[in-house]
Amino acid sequence: MKRRSLVIIVVILLALTAGAVAYYKEDTPETTNKPANQTTSKPSTPQQPAFDKKQFSLENPDSLWIIANKQRPLNPKNYAPTLVIPAMRLRSNITTDERQVRQVTADALEKLSTAAEADGITLTLESGYRSYNFQVNLYDHYVSVQGKAVADTQSARPGYSEHQTGLAADLGGVTKPACNVEDCFKDTPEGEWIVANAYKYGFIIRYPEGKQAVTGYIYEPWHLRYVGTDLAQEMRRVNVSTLEEFFGLGPAGDYN
Repeated sequence: MKRRSLVIIVVILLALTAGAVAYYKEDTPETTNKPANQTTSKPSTPQQPAFDKKQFSLENPDSLWIIANKQRPLNPKNYAPTLVIPAMRLRSNITTDERQVRQVTADALEKLSTAAEADGITLTLESGYRSYNFQVNLYDHYVSVQGKAVADTQSARPGYSEHQTGLAADLGGVTKPACNVEDCFKDTPEGEWIVANAYKYGFIIRYPEGKQAVTGYIYEPWHLRYVGTDLAQEMRRVNVSTLEEFFGLGPAGDYN
């Protein structure tokens, strides 16, 4: 009887040991059985979608991205958009034509000037829209004073001017009025603020420094062109300063 009791006890102990081993294996995480050289893949970084350069026409004068330069006249040359007067400070002797811009430009100028005011900067609209006839008189004046060669570096011929699109604006300030529409504007508080902030509101400096061979015009730190926030911010992101280079167009250094 004693031997039989001992055998029964041994059997019971073996059964309990086997159950404990099975329980431990079931509760052990499966990861412990993975090969040592297996690694966990990292989540991929989402790619930024390519910028669509075909959103708007570069030829239609009604388009936000119309490009007018010495190689690309407006069609028709006497194009005239619908215009409004932006709610911002205007040059004291500004003409009826020049105080107007296209509606989208006016909206952006108002946001730009309001943001500047919040930073203690007062911007003035020196010149906005210029009609075909206005440009005839302006260009002829430059030619009579400077000669044709010099005039062509500073003033567009009629039908080739960005101002005629209603999307361009020459801006000035109040700290150094003598620098308005002059090279020294870049060193004024207003000029420095524009360089740092204009892109946030959809503007680019249309004729940058050192790009005369590309745009056809000398550096004009006061001349802004409205292209919309998407394009302005993309050009800044990729560090391309001219529309000609961004869209892969040829240089517009001179007329055909």
